[in-house]
Amino acid sequence: MTNKYMYFIANWKMFGVLNSLNSLHKVLKFLKTFKNNKSIKLIYCPPNTLIRPMTKKLKKSNIDVGAQNCHENEAYGAFTGSVNSKMLKSVGAKYVIIGHSENRQVGETNKLINNKIKSALKSGLKVIFCIGETLQEKRKRITKKVLNSQMKLGLNKIKNNKNILIAYEPVWSIGTGLIPKSEELYETINFIKKRMKNYKVLYGGSVNPKNINELKTITNIDGYLIGGASQDPKKFIDIIKKTYN
Repeated sequence: MTNKYMYFIANWKMFGVLNSLNSLHKVLKFLKTFKNNKSIKLIYCPPNTLIRPMTKKLKKSNIDVGAQNCHENEAYGAFTGSVNSKMLKSVGAKYVIIGHSENRQVGETNKLINNKIKSALKSGLKVIFCIGETLQEKRKRITKKVLNSQMKLGLNKIKNNKNILIAYEPVWSIGTGLIPKSEELYETINFIKKRMKNYKVLYGGSVNPKNINELKTITNIDGYLIGGASQDPKKFIDIIKKTYN
């Protein structure tokens, strides 16, 4: 494992109540004794209901808090049930996940994602921009075409790459336990980096303690976007430890 700066982003999805924050104590305790803690960046993205209390709990740590999505409209308006980037920023969020496949599958278009990213950046949030192909697209061998389109349209007229992380999450991998073959994943990450110079590129999709040993051998990955495994502090800690062992 090299000494490069690594991101570990916990996407809690629709999980957690106030008592769930007690699990953070184990992670905080681990970080105090972890010799590589200065070379990693931890970001928790809980449901909106937990952003403020989580921010307070992590106030004295180096862990940042983010949101899982935002509305594209910067101004307040008649959008019942929606939360915009300005509102997320006001309760302590520093990051926001945009373009996750679970949201793309229910109607988010590249244009909408582009507007959300612009809004988030304007509000002072950093963006975790998700891209990825479906199993059908993979079988048609158009992965690069799909990713190129998502990057081109999603980041249209956006040049603020210091505040954007790209997370490659193949749709067919999320929640299935399957991950791309090492050579294939290295090539895809390399393609993204050549297309989007100077961007940090993370991998997401069924990252867990069992496959992290394989994933960490792919040297061009800058970190991981972790779903279900991040809800369990032991699994989350194991992923971080094994990345460096």
